[in-house]
Amino acid sequence: MLIIEDPETFYSRKEDFPMREETYKIIGLAMEVHKTLGKGFLEIVYKDALEIEFTDNTILYEREKSYTIEYKERILKRKYTADFVAHGNLILEIKAQSGIYDEDIKQTINYLACANLTLGLIINFGENSLTFKRVILS
Repeated sequence: MLIIEDPETFYSRKEDFPMREETYKIIGLAMEVHKTLGKGFLEIVYKDALEIEFTDNTILYEREKSYTIEYKERILKRKYTADFVAHGNLILEIKAQSGIYDEDIKQTINYLACANLTLGLIINFGENSLTFKRVILS
C-alpha cells in the first residue's frame, strides 16, 4: 500500500504512523531553515542549513547516503544517493522548486524501494511557505 500525505492530512491524521515524533521534529527544523533563508536558493544551500539544524538538535542522520540498484539480480553501476537518511530509516528528499510534483513522489518511491525502507519525506523550500509530503510504503 502507498500513502502520500501533504500538510493538511499530515497533522490531522489521528492514527499512529511510523516515526511520528521524528518527522514532526524534522519538519519543524526545515521550517526554521525556510523562515531564516526564505525561498530562492539552490537545493544545496538548504541541505547545508538543514545539516546544521540536524547537528545542533542531535538528529541522527547521514547525508548523501548511497544505495545500490539491483536489476535482474545484478547490481547496476549507478547508485542512488539519498539527500539525507535520518534515524537510519527515513529518507529525506530536499527540493527547491515551485511545487512537489508526481515525478518527485515517484522518485521517492523508487528510492525507498532501493533502500528497502518504508518512509520518505519530500521537503520543498522553493515556495513562499515550506511544503512537504510524506510517502509511506507498506
